[in-house]
Amino acid sequence: MMEWQTLGTMAGGLGLFLLGMGLMTDGLKLAAGPALHRILAGATRTRAHALGSGLLVTALVQSSSAVTVAVIGFVNAGLLALGPALWVLFGANVGTTMTGWIVALVGLKFKIEVLAMPLAGLGALLRLMGEGRRSGAIGTALGGFGLLFMGIALLQQAFAGLAGQINLPQGEGVLVVLAQLGIGLLMTVLMQSSSAAMAITLTAAQGGLIGLQGAAAVVIGANIGTTVTALLAVIGATPNARRAASAHVVFNLLTGLVALLLLPWLIAALGLLREALNLPADPATELALFHTVFNLIGVLLMWPLAGQLTRWLQQRFRVREEDEAQPQFLDETILAVPTLALDALAREVSRTGQVALRMTQAALTGAAAATLKTDQAVFASLDTAIERFVERLRSASMTQLSSARVAVLLRIQRYHEAAAEAALAAAAIPLLRPADARLTAADAAFVAAASALLLRCDPSVAPDAIGLDADLAAMEARYEDLKVDLLAAGAAATLALTDMELALRRCSALRRALQQLHKSRRRLTDARES
Repeated sequence: MMEWQTLGTMAGGLGLFLLGMGLMTDGLKLAAGPALHRILAGATRTRAHALGSGLLVTALVQSSSAVTVAVIGFVNAGLLALGPALWVLFGANVGTTMTGWIVALVGLKFKIEVLAMPLAGLGALLRLMGEGRRSGAIGTALGGFGLLFMGIALLQQAFAGLAGQINLPQGEGVLVVLAQLGIGLLMTVLMQSSSAAMAITLTAAQGGLIGLQGAAAVVIGANIGTTVTALLAVIGATPNARRAASAHVVFNLLTGLVALLLLPWLIAALGLLREALNLPADPATELALFHTVFNLIGVLLMWPLAGQLTRWLQQRFRVREEDEAQPQFLDETILAVPTLALDALAREVSRTGQVALRMTQAALTGAAAATLKTDQAVFASLDTAIERFVERLRSASMTQLSSARVAVLLRIQRYHEAAAEAALAAAAIPLLRPADARLTAADAAFVAAASALLLRCDPSVAPDAIGLDADLAAMEARYEDLKVDLLAAGAAATLALTDMELALRRCSALRRALQQLHKSRRRLTDARES
């Protein structure tokens, strides 16, 4: 019968491991945010570059989930094509095996309490002294490392006490292997961490509770279990997020299936490989080696299939993309990496600007308010999605610079709202068609200047601050000319006063929409570059 003290030690060790892993990952993501951008942004040249980038970044931040959401953010933001993104994801699967090596070569080989306590203390001190700065993020990561090692020590202690008290599935039969596979899958799903499942498996194998081949089957199950996490994470997400998650599922299922079929031969070959590499002869090291090798086998399997997989994925999940009212860049999964979430937010805000610009152009050319209703509904839907995303983003840990950028983006969104409202107000007033040639010429000059300014405000056009300000000044001058001519026509009774008043209100609304779009264009460019 399992003793309660042993069970409590196991639960405490697992809790410290998960807490430490979470703190370590959060700290590393915040500290390495800009580096994450640079490394992944340069991952598009070749498959090898993309694969290496995914491996390197995952090894740095100790979380394949963080890299996955970062990749999704880059794909959503249009900075990374789906093809290279798949290779970054495959590299992340290889990079996540670093956790197993840390546990096998450090956590289970040394008196890690000696290392864990100073790390936790130093991390807490840095976090307190560097709140909101990179040093604080590094402190969080160091404290997480300390707690992680303390958790491993408690797990070792618990499994040493469990030896001989419990029996895990042993043997090589089909049902036994499936049971072992199910244990790994269930642990990952319940703990939402394949790293935790890996640490438990390595510790159990090192303590003699399960044989090497059985533990390898548990590791395969843990890898497959990450696909459940990925599928849960993209429920209701954007098409690109679902494509990336699907690639993750395909990779892990295919790799797991092949590894299971080759399991006895792989175990035998790994013994020879371990000897050739002069690694320690213990179960934990062999399992860490197995985890790495079978993920590398997955990469080799995907090498000839990646092109077909990319084309197949690009044909899936297209319905939502065709609905303009749905956000294309906002994805709940990228909230875990604030720098990427801000990039996605900036691009979604830019989309609302394009809708507001289109509404203003329609009002300028005399479209009726009814024709703007569809765009108004699109804008309202996107605006609501942005508000919800910002609420979630504000609850995440952000640097002062990131918080300031959120404020700028919210201000830009207010400009877009004001422009859309002004465009609707202008469209609600019938277009004046004066018989007076002077008024007609003044109106045409205002429309031409306004159209030039709108073209300059389009986010798809290269930014030009000098030209933007010059076009605004030209629009303002034509507006004043038209206003003077309208007032003169009203005073001379060549234009009914009611028509004059309506025309002035319509021009004023258009002018306000144009001014707001000008402000938006200037600030959105600055926000993207910050």
